[in-house]
Amino acid sequence: MSPVSRPAAHTRQPGPPFNAPAARRLRVALGMTPGHVAQGLRASYALAHVTPDLVNAWERGALTPAHAELTALAGVLWCSPAELIGRPRTLRECRIARGLAPEDVARAVGHEFTAYTRMEQSGQWRGTDRQCAALAELLGLSLPDLVTVTGREAELADLLRAAARTRWQAYVKPVGRIVPLDRRLLEDALQELHRDYQGRMVATLSWGGGSAAGEASDAGDDFLDRIVDAFWTSLRERTV
Repeated sequence: MSPVSRPAAHTRQPGPPFNAPAARRLRVALGMTPGHVAQGLRASYALAHVTPDLVNAWERGALTPAHAELTALAGVLWCSPAELIGRPRTLRECRIARGLAPEDVARAVGHEFTAYTRMEQSGQWRGTDRQCAALAELLGLSLPDLVTVTGREAELADLLRAAARTRWQAYVKPVGRIVPLDRRLLEDALQELHRDYQGRMVATLSWGGGSAAGEASDAGDDFLDRIVDAFWTSLRERTV
């Protein structure tokens, strides 16, 4: 297999988060091969560097198309660029998806440019409540997305797992520092997580040994792995 060629680094502008499975699905639905896509990008969009190997790398998620590449790819696949953009998971991806420069975000939220770029590079947001609110408004972030892109999802997951395993009441305030919602909402959501997890563990004990107990234990582990999603679902059900 020939090496994947890319344009020179100085000509490449980072693109938005790429939905690799969608690109492959759209190509297959059109009856095209990676070679057909590469040929279309070279012939119709003057992207001479694009090879079938590069298209394969995009579809595997090994590489991400730049802005110009993604726009051209959408043209070849007869779709809108939005159909090829995945959900932003980092502060940088959210900024790029909105078409904003780093200095635009820094100015809007009241951070020095160098401080903001350090936060973007590290994935750890440092800001006041007012700055978080300004960031969410500027980038159009929901509360779950804000927690994710400011690098606090892992911390939230650890707190939720501890709340499910032990006394959930002790974690209302720590969770509230990350998720600034009404205390009663948080209490109800944490209590539900605790009840669901403990119910799975009681089932493990009551079934004793054997495969049934193992399945119940696996269900408990799976619940803990998905606990952040379960938390947001619980909150949504209480706020609709």
